[in-house]
Amino acid sequence: MKHFLTLTNMRIRLTLRNKTFLFFGLIMPFGFFFAFAGVFAKGDPAAVRFLLGPVISLAVMGAFWGLSVALVTFREQGILRRFHVTPVTSADMLASSIVANYLLILPTIIIELLLSKFIFHVTEFGDLFSLFIMVTIGVISFGSMGLVIASVTNTMQETQVLNQLIWFALIFLSGATVPLSDLPKTAQAFGVFLPATYLVWGLQDAIFFSAPIWRLGTETLSLFCWAFLTFFVASQLFRWEPESKIPRRAKLWAAATALPFLLLGIWENHTGTILLQSDAAYRSINRPSKTNQPSNVPSTPADK
Repeated sequence: MKHFLTLTNMRIRLTLRNKTFLFFGLIMPFGFFFAFAGVFAKGDPAAVRFLLGPVISLAVMGAFWGLSVALVTFREQGILRRFHVTPVTSADMLASSIVANYLLILPTIIIELLLSKFIFHVTEFGDLFSLFIMVTIGVISFGSMGLVIASVTNTMQETQVLNQLIWFALIFLSGATVPLSDLPKTAQAFGVFLPATYLVWGLQDAIFFSAPIWRLGTETLSLFCWAFLTFFVASQLFRWEPESKIPRRAKLWAAATALPFLLLGIWENHTGTILLQSDAAYRSINRPSKTNQPSNVPSTPADK
């Protein structure tokens, strides 16, 4: 445990020197926060609370980009080679990366909640335990995906291209920036195959509708299974040396990590549960309230 804590501490120090992490871990999350809360929600507390789920999900999903870039950078610079001569396993290296990333992202999310309270006067944050569990599972699962990406790419250029393609799909087809109900039917059908969709909805359900953790069974179980699978694959494909090349079958292993959401997406397209829930949730805040539901409508990027 002492060696693991030392390794985690070292990973935090190395990550803080990485400009990519500073952008995706600090600048980007706060940029999205103020854009959503100040511009799209127009500072309305109910609207800000509704958009906190997507905002926090963007901070959590940024974990994959920062970890993949950092690991490839360490491999190209020969830093991983130095760790290889120590009694450190690939699982230790990957686990410490995720823990370090979690410890760096958690303060960002806490600050976003505090800014919501003191600047935008949000007084309710739903079920905080469910929020904590969703954030924890989300950081682990998307961080593990970043480790898989770093394992199957050979250069920083390849990593950046793959990251951009994945990031585009994650933020625009999951409900993170545009509500699922506003997307075309084809995009909605594709969106339920993305892990980001379940993260966004789980966080929004926990914050805005105060959903207890047992009501988020589909979201938490699917992300947990995906986290376990991606971490296992990343540990099997891990490379210490920049000269090491991955075999062709390694990319098949990486593609296999999408299996849980392939099955879940087929099921969701058949039942339409997530799409119906997200559509009902979005429409509920667009009606004049005759109950206790907030009546103000948050303006989203799709409305602009």
